[in-house]
Amino acid sequence: MASFSGLALTLLSVVALLLGNSHAQLTPNFYEDSCPDLLSIVQAQVEIAIKNEKRMGASLLRLFFHDCFVNGCDGSVLLDDTPAFVGEKNAAPNANSVRGFEVIDVIKAAVEEACPGVVSCADILAISARDSVVQLGGPDWQVKLGRRDARTASQAAANSSIPPPTSNLSELISSYAAQGLSVQDMVALSGAHTIGKARCTTFRNRIYEEANIDSFFSNTRKPNCPGTPGQGDDNLAPLDIQTPTRFDNSYFVNLVARKGLLHSDQALFNGGSTDTIVQNYSQNPDAFIQDFITAMIKMGDIKPLTGCSGEIRTNCRRLN
Repeated sequence: MASFSGLALTLLSVVALLLGNSHAQLTPNFYEDSCPDLLSIVQAQVEIAIKNEKRMGASLLRLFFHDCFVNGCDGSVLLDDTPAFVGEKNAAPNANSVRGFEVIDVIKAAVEEACPGVVSCADILAISARDSVVQLGGPDWQVKLGRRDARTASQAAANSSIPPPTSNLSELISSYAAQGLSVQDMVALSGAHTIGKARCTTFRNRIYEEANIDSFFSNTRKPNCPGTPGQGDDNLAPLDIQTPTRFDNSYFVNLVARKGLLHSDQALFNGGSTDTIVQNYSQNPDAFIQDFITAMIKMGDIKPLTGCSGEIRTNCRRLN
């Protein structure tokens, strides 16, 4: 009986270990032995990319967001369409909008040269997003790693899961809740709009039709964004009029002043339940930074592929 009990305990321990690993495989030191120079390789390439174009930092951060919101952080957004495969790049929220793929290609090539077949594209996205924030003056944090790459993608899920710039507050709350993210996570992550630019077609209605907007602000946007659809649709404007290439809390200061560029931005401060959070972040940058870090780590945990699931792509644009 004693030996049987010992065997049973051993089996239970193994099962517990396996179950625990299935939920806790993401860890900051995942590549410590298999690719020890990974973080410095990615950091160097992100630094070069942002030095060449400041906007690229915002683009890489957004790329990670658009990946995680569609069936989890699995690198599916990076897959190109083929005659036999429909990816997510041509979904409505991504087409002519999401960018930075070439930078990810360069980073992946550098990583593959150092550690062939080891590091996933999904993890490269996660690290690149963090490094972009740091390069633009934002906070640093430990990125949890160990994701694997999806062998599938879903254009339909991209169309339905990524909240559009026309979203109202209840729609935003629902979109984030579907990913396991709280209202506070949503507001903090929206603060990523302190960097980057938006196309005229995404904010035309806001500057011409909406009342909850500072008139001077809307008038400064109109010359580069004609009121007629189809004219100047791809012309760009900074999401943060104050410090568009610096990661700070100016986005929230702008919202309080009714200077949010997108409808979905200003929805966060428009007499609703998130007004107090926005007000707090506008006055307390440290609170925003801490909550942003928490939300980014939480977003990175959305349904990762681990263990034997998925694959480690050699080329982020196509399946092995």
